[in-house]
Amino acid sequence: MAAGSAETEDPTGPIATASLIGHEAGEQAFLDTAAAHRMPHAWLLSGPRGIGKMTLAYRMARHQLSEGSGGGDMFGGPTSLYMAPETKLFRRILAGGHGDLQLIERTENPKTKKMRGDIVVDQIRELGRFFSMTSGEGGWRIAIVDGAEEMNPNAANALLKLLEEPPENSLLILVSHSAGRLLPTIRSRCRQLVLRPLGEADAMTVLEEQLPELAVAERLGLVRLAEGSPGRAMAMAAEGGLKAYSELLDLVRDLPQLDYTAVHALGDRLNRANGEAAYGVWIDLLRLWLSRLTRGGAGLEQMSEAVDGEVALAARLTSSVGLDRWVELWEKIGGLAMRADRVNLERKQVVLNAFMALESTARN
Repeated sequence: MAAGSAETEDPTGPIATASLIGHEAGEQAFLDTAAAHRMPHAWLLSGPRGIGKMTLAYRMARHQLSEGSGGGDMFGGPTSLYMAPETKLFRRILAGGHGDLQLIERTENPKTKKMRGDIVVDQIRELGRFFSMTSGEGGWRIAIVDGAEEMNPNAANALLKLLEEPPENSLLILVSHSAGRLLPTIRSRCRQLVLRPLGEADAMTVLEEQLPELAVAERLGLVRLAEGSPGRAMAMAAEGGLKAYSELLDLVRDLPQLDYTAVHALGDRLNRANGEAAYGVWIDLLRLWLSRLTRGGAGLEQMSEAVDGEVALAARLTSSVGLDRWVELWEKIGGLAMRADRVNLERKQVVLNAFMALESTARN
C-alpha cells in the first residue's frame, strides 16, 4: 500500500477485518453497480463512527483490485464482498504491499510530533500524483480517505478538482463520520451510501466475535451505551466505560441530593497526572447520559437499560424537570468542557462545576 497506509507489524482494525455485519444493503448496492459495469469514480460512505464504514471501504477496494487476478471466485458469492483472510490479495493489502491502494488519513506533524487536526493539502496533491500513474497491475487505482470531513479547506478544494477530472480506472472511497461538513460539490460528485447504526442483535454478534472474554450482560450494556456502534462499544470496553457509567449513575441516583464527598473523590481521581484519559471518558459519558435521558423523555426512542435502574431514574428526573432544562444542561456541560480545554482549567473544578449544574437543574 502506498504511503499513508496503516502499516504495522501486526495490523488490526478495519484493514484486518474480514467479516461485516448489518450492512448487507450497502454491499449489494456496490455489487450491483460493479456487475453492471457502471462503477462511479467516487463513493461516499457516511454514518456514525464505529459502525463498519472503513471495513466496508476495504471490502470494496479488495473487490475492485481482484479484477483480473482471480476475480469473483475470491468472494462469498453475488451478494457478499467477503474475502477470506488467507487469500493472497487480502494478505498483501493487510501487509501494506499493494501499490494500487492508498490510504489518506490525518497524520503526525513531523515538526511537532503530534497528530495533525486535519488532512492537509499536500496529502491530496500526493493523491493526485498517485492517480496520474498507471496501475502497477493493469487494473484499478484506489484511494480511501478516512475521516473525509477532516480535510482543511485547501485539501477539500484540491480533492474537488480530482473529482471534476477523474482519471480512468480510478476509484476514490470517501469515509465520513459527518458528511454534512463536506463541501456540497464534493457530495454531489459521489455515489452516496448512508450506513445506519447496527441493531442490538447485530451489534451483539460483532462484540461476541471481537470481545468473547466479556460476560453477555457486560456486552449488552456496552452495546446499549454505544447505540449501535460496535467500534464505540469496543473503545468503551478498553477504557472501562461501562463501570464508569455505572459509577456516574450511582452519583446522580438521588438527585437533587448529591454526595459531595464522593464527588470530590471523583474529582481528585480524575485530577491526577494519569487521569486525563479517564477524565475524557467521564465527560463523554456524562453527556451521553444526558442525551439518553432527554431522547427517552421526549419519546424519540425507548431507552434500553445499560445498567440497572437507568430507566427508572430517567423517568423520575424527566417527570419532575422539563426536558428543555435537561437539553440546556447537556449544551452547558459540553461548552464547559470545551472552555476548560482552551484555558487548561483544573479537571477537578470541571467535575465540581458539572455536578453543581446537575444539582441546580434537578431542583428546578
